[in-house]
Amino acid sequence: MSGNNETPLPNKYENFNKWYNEILQRAELVDLRYGVKGFVVYRPNSAMIMRQVYRFFEEELDKLKHAPCIFPVVIPLEFFKKEAQHIKGFLDEVFWVTRAGQHDLNKPLLLRPTSETAMYPLYAFWIRSYKDLPLKLYQSNSVYRYETKATKPLLRGREFFWIEAHCAHRTREDAELQVLEDMKVMSRALHEVLGVPFMLLERPPWDRFAGADKTYAFDVLFPDRSVLQIATTHVLGENFSRAFEIMYKDEDGELKYVQQTCFGIGVSRILATLISVHGDEYGLVLPFDVAPTQVVIVPILFKENGEAVMEKCRVIFERLRERGYRVVLDDSDERPGAKFYQWELIGVPVRVEIGPRDIEKGVVTLFRRDTRERMAVAEGELEGKIEELRKDILRVLRERGERWLEENLKEIGSKEALMELARRGGIGKMPFCGREECAGEIKAMTGGFEVRGVRVGEKWGNLGICAVCGNEAKQVVYIAKPY
Repeated sequence: MSGNNETPLPNKYENFNKWYNEILQRAELVDLRYGVKGFVVYRPNSAMIMRQVYRFFEEELDKLKHAPCIFPVVIPLEFFKKEAQHIKGFLDEVFWVTRAGQHDLNKPLLLRPTSETAMYPLYAFWIRSYKDLPLKLYQSNSVYRYETKATKPLLRGREFFWIEAHCAHRTREDAELQVLEDMKVMSRALHEVLGVPFMLLERPPWDRFAGADKTYAFDVLFPDRSVLQIATTHVLGENFSRAFEIMYKDEDGELKYVQQTCFGIGVSRILATLISVHGDEYGLVLPFDVAPTQVVIVPILFKENGEAVMEKCRVIFERLRERGYRVVLDDSDERPGAKFYQWELIGVPVRVEIGPRDIEKGVVTLFRRDTRERMAVAEGELEGKIEELRKDILRVLRERGERWLEENLKEIGSKEALMELARRGGIGKMPFCGREECAGEIKAMTGGFEVRGVRVGEKWGNLGICAVCGNEAKQVVYIAKPY
């Protein structure tokens, strides 16, 4: 660990941009000096968090009978052009490969912006019979999009990391059940592992994924009261299977098009979310299960009994390591205060402090990063207390986030209320006519606030009129400014 300035970070709610840029640097998460706009270097402290996120989702997908695969990063132009809505949606965002060595390529290639057009031509070879279905594959990879908006590290870049699952089914009902399964996987991860509150919204028709019949998205509210989309799942129907001729012979001998879905989990954006939603003026605050280091042991040494303290620390270290915790014994020469600062900065959930007085009393001192509380715990009860903290830290983080979301969710019943939302930020809940033209007017009036969609599973009573245009309301939608 390097010596950083130990002054607190700015208040993230008052100046999120400054806080965010400082924490990325101080916690050694990314390096922006690579020299290509929109591309960042992920340093070990961030890469290890992402590895834990990847591990959780890959294990979940494996349990649900998905299989991993790896497709090339380049896509032939003839593949990309087959689905009309897809190419229309992504054509302005692709990176082109037109030369190799000293030669122009006969046919240009593009770096994958997403993998439908890379994978589905092969699905047409692999699927022949109903016995081949369902086909459920995923890959953990990076994708490339030429973002023309202002880029922001991890939030909106030109290279980002994710997991994409692509499934083919016999029936539309099977496909829609797959999307429900995707929703459950993501909801459980956010609620039970990451402690992140979210809104699950069905996007309006004009904001669906290019080539999808339905798009469902997970939006998270950030400290600056903007929202970030961190995952999506889509009902593709037959749009791609017809374009790529993915057909199967059913039990009745009839050839039918498969019904498809895709599920994208934004790992880079989940990293940004963990940093932003849970972090504070002292640095990262990580949920226990995704923290690269879950427990750090810090010896409090004095000359006359230093060896006894170190021996006790080594015993505790081995105990915790054998229990499966990701534990570090900090035996560096730094003073304890500097060690505390550094481990808090990178968000280690639990710190164990052991000094001569602790040994005399048969206790250890625990520090929990989320509330910054210290407590004395009997040495024999250490593992039980850590397990208790594992759950309670998650609860505290989740409840903090839920309060923030609730405080910044406002009912919108008029243009005046909408403009107040635009000034203050946050999420608006509004009766809406359902027209794209009205959504465009909202965006123009507010300087970028968008109709994000209808909340999945929400019941409506009497809708009344659209708060913007005064026409009959057809639905209740949520409005926010996205990154």
